[in-house]
Amino acid sequence: MFCLSLFQSGKTVLANFLSDTTERLGGEYRPTQGVRMVSFECDLESSSDHQPCEVTLWDCSGNFKFESCWPALTTDSCGVVLVYNPTVPSQLREIESWFSMFVSSQGLQDTQCVLVAHRQPGDTHTHTLMVIQSNLEENPEAVRQHFYTYLQKVVKVVTESRERDEMSIIT
Repeated sequence: MFCLSLFQSGKTVLANFLSDTTERLGGEYRPTQGVRMVSFECDLESSSDHQPCEVTLWDCSGNFKFESCWPALTTDSCGVVLVYNPTVPSQLREIESWFSMFVSSQGLQDTQCVLVAHRQPGDTHTHTLMVIQSNLEENPEAVRQHFYTYLQKVVKVVTESRERDEMSIIT
């Protein structure tokens, strides 16, 4: 899973929350330097075999000085989380290019991408992406549930792809 955000959008705070890495929300802003991996398990209730879902979020800096690393980070990703701050108009305009760079170029389906409008309510339906309105101060568990719903869709796409691959080998 690849998690990328535009500059100062709150991606690291969101990744820490979803992975239960921190007990405290907020704090002083410290930009991600390059990439940080956050691994955790979550129980997706609708999973057919009720196995925990193992997730690794690649908390990737949106700073263009790390742009040369991005292709390596997106290789073999099965999902993309784009995080933006909807109160910054320039970030809304940049979403299309980020989607093209990190989703379309990897051949991922829209269901394998989620757009998170972090902190400020704002509804953007670029493509048919799921949009999560993120406000960890007011409703943190709703954010987690929306993220789990998104993970269920990614797991379904990956499982179906594996099954097709297995069937093509058998036949």
